[in-house]
Amino acid sequence: MHKPQRTEDAAGAVPDGDPAEESEAARRRRRAQFLRELHEAKELRNRVQPRRARAERMRQALRMRTFRW
Repeated sequence: MHKPQRTEDAAGAVPDGDPAEESEAARRRRRAQFLRELHEAKELRNRVQPRRARAERMRQALRMRTFRW
């Protein structure tokens, strides 16, 4: 027989687990998944709303130009 796997809820938390015992690898894995989904959502938005996407790119470029290193 195999051990039952601990499942995560929608927020990514282990139901009966202490947050302090959560492994760094699990946190990094969830973060990587979130960033992948965020990037995918931004790409979809850029395809669906090209004018807004262009305006957002312009605003981002302006923010980057005004940022002081």
